Amino acid sequence: MKYLSLILLLFVFVACKRKPKAVDAVEQSRTTGSVTILADESFARVLADQIDVFKSDYPKAEFKVIEGNEQKIFPTFLNDSIRVMISSRMLTPEEDKMYRNRSIVPRASRFAIDGIALISNVDSPDSTITVQEVIDILKGKSTSGKKLVFDNAYSSTIRYFMELAKIKELPKTGVFTLQNNNDVIKYVANNKGFIGVVGVNWLISNQPDMAGSIAKVKMLGVKNLPGKKGDDAYYTPIQKNLINGIYPFLRNIYIINAEGREGLGTGFANWLVSQRAQLIVLKSGLGPHKMMPREFNLKNTN
Repeated sequence: MKYLSLILLLFVFVACKRKPKAVDAVEQSRTTGSVTILADESFARVLADQIDVFKSDYPKAEFKVIEGNEQKIFPTFLNDSIRVMISSRMLTPEEDKMYRNRSIVPRASRFAIDGIALISNVDSPDSTITVQEVIDILKGKSTSGKKLVFDNAYSSTIRYFMELAKIKELPKTGVFTLQNNNDVIKYVANNKGFIGVVGVNWLISNQPDMAGSIAKVKMLGVKNLPGKKGDDAYYTPIQKNLINGIYPFLRNIYIINAEGREGLGTGFANWLVSQRAQLIVLKSGLGPHKMMPREFNLKNTN
């Protein structure tokens, strides 16, 4: 009995010293566990559609999405707080080197092509605009009286057009910034003489609360600079013009993964370029990273 009590005491001691199993570490994989994703708010809707379908296939996957303006969320990504991001640009060589110095190789994968739509009030007489006219407005050289309204001073959309016009700052007149894409749509819907600049996915996504405002705006046809693709006519950002690259204002949507391990972020990044995910992009009205071949089942009816 003495020896039995000693054995039981020893068993209890060992059990108490044994560390509890790290549940999170065990459950982390390409299809399970949790991941936090920083997302340019311009692409929040297309990202949400992808996450919904991914979770229907892999219910043990948990996502936390933090939306924000590109210039404000990139520092969070670069300081290694969060290692997965949805953006319209890849890392610069300097930013890439920051991760490689930590022995992490970041991977950027394009999964969709977005168009930046120019919209005006449905009653506005203007239905077209040229890229050169847009550049002139951004440089403060326009005499047309046309005014551009952007989503936010720190957005990827602003960066895109500033790079297009090769300017470092916006002009004091002719260009205005609000808070987000919905604000732009509402403003143009209620004010003539302004041209709104918004992501196509915001116009075509199902937003019941925005239906009234969207019905009051129209997309302008855009003609590219001479010598560029799309310089022969005015094109709107409909899906086929995104896919064939003929619409002038195009931008890629990337997922940047710097997990540095086999986690859910890696699995989701790989899934976004899969056939299932690309069909979701196609259904959303955006341009897919790659066109999926159609399979035809030919039956002999004789």
